[in-house]
Amino acid sequence: MQLAVFLLRLALGGLLLVTGALKAGHAPELAAAIAGFRLLPGDVVAPLALVLPYFELLVGLYLVIGLFTSVAAWISVVQFVVYAAAIASAVIRGIPANCGCFGPNDQATADWPHVVFDLALALIAYIIARFAPGILALDRRLQRK
Repeated sequence: MQLAVFLLRLALGGLLLVTGALKAGHAPELAAAIAGFRLLPGDVVAPLALVLPYFELLVGLYLVIGLFTSVAAWISVVQFVVYAAAIASAVIRGIPANCGCFGPNDQATADWPHVVFDLALALIAYIIARFAPGILALDRRLQRK
């Protein structure tokens, strides 16, 4: 099981590193994508668009190196459930929102497969949190000292 957790940590952490990197430096485009869901007040959208890429990078890094693994995984669970809920909300309300998951060049519209994908990622994050930290984790090295 520890090998499986390690591999899931690498996959999910790597995904967050990629998505965060693709969004970093593109706050106006990300803000437009977030605003397209019509869920948040306008004064929250811009700061969120500035912070979100670096938040994803940080959580992804923690998962990949296995530092604060359980906490990072639980944060990911919440993050992906929130993403799924936002996308489901747009689909139910018939809003053709751009998901913006993979940065400004991602033109995929919010749809049910995106909801399922985000919920699957939340499940993976839950498995990591439940059985953390997995092999080759800094958490293990810190526990020995």
